[in-house]
Amino acid sequence: MALKPLNIGLVGYGFMGRTHTNGYKRVNDFFPELKHRPVLKAVCGRSPEKVQAFADQWQYESVESDWKALIARPDIDAIDICTPNNSHAEIAIAAAEAGKMILCEKPLALNPEEGERMCAAVEKAGVANTVWYNYRRVPAVTMAKQLIDEGKLGKIYHYRANFLQDWTINEDLPQGGEALWRLDAAAAGSGVTGDLLAHCIDTALWLNGSIKDVTAMTETFVKERMHTETGKKEKVTIDDACAFMCHFENGSLGLFESTRYARGHKALYTLEINGHDASIRWDLHDLHRLEYFDNSDEGRLRGWRSIHVSDHSGDQPYMDKWWVPGLQIGYEHTFVHQVADFISSIDNNTAMHPNFRDALETQQVCEAVLESAKVGTWKNV
Repeated sequence: MALKPLNIGLVGYGFMGRTHTNGYKRVNDFFPELKHRPVLKAVCGRSPEKVQAFADQWQYESVESDWKALIARPDIDAIDICTPNNSHAEIAIAAAEAGKMILCEKPLALNPEEGERMCAAVEKAGVANTVWYNYRRVPAVTMAKQLIDEGKLGKIYHYRANFLQDWTINEDLPQGGEALWRLDAAAAGSGVTGDLLAHCIDTALWLNGSIKDVTAMTETFVKERMHTETGKKEKVTIDDACAFMCHFENGSLGLFESTRYARGHKALYTLEINGHDASIRWDLHDLHRLEYFDNSDEGRLRGWRSIHVSDHSGDQPYMDKWWVPGLQIGYEHTFVHQVADFISSIDNNTAMHPNFRDALETQQVCEAVLESAKVGTWKNV
């Protein structure tokens, strides 16, 4: 049976553009049951030379220099937004009004107000939409979700997560521009809160339910940096580090930390959940393993076990699509999984998560965290 084309228009050609494109290119090879095939129809960017080079490397059929022209094209079915955060809302709303499906990088927007307008636009238009919180699609994390939903952990008491990096420990590093827009609040909205903690928060909401209130602290260690676009030293208004505590609606306590000043860590993302009956923990650096402690084990054998999530026979999520048991997969496969789930939702007319509305909840938590750090009190979400 011939597959239906799903014509992709990609806006942005940086790191995330590569990960998404790889997902589009590989998905039908490993998910043959899908009824649609992504077609790399066009990529859009402001630099003609760079966007053409990207198109040539990744085999996009055409290029555009104006995202409005891309959205206006009748041969584009879905707009994939891989731009800095301050342009997500304008592009997504225009795409929705044009009847395009939308896949948007995280975080959803600069703030909840923008996010609400984006949600209203896609809901009014009735277009399929998702936000690329890809860590949900790590098989070990998906299996953690299954165990929690099956009640294996019992009542949840604690959720803790961190995301640590060290790439901005350099007082001479500038802010702004194409490469360093994440250090410019005008483009990014916030620092580690929206960039790194947003991942932790999305996973937490998915695994453990809604967050009720937060108390937070943030720090900006380098107060001024030269701005790439002005050539002048300007105040740094993003957060270099953030830590917060919270209450979940289910009564459990949460503890979250993120920083770009943890020397020796490039992308340390860990989470642990403690319940009445069992605990689980996961580490991005060993992403195919889920650590599991079951208190019902016989006393002399009770202890943490390491589950290698690479087996087909035990209904471990996604792994029947890949290799033989014992051979793990990696970071890039999470994007293949998200593309597969998105196409499956189109094929079967089912809900896709996280959608814009899900991502808005993460945005609301981030906003409460930043506001709490500013005023020094607990803030409701």
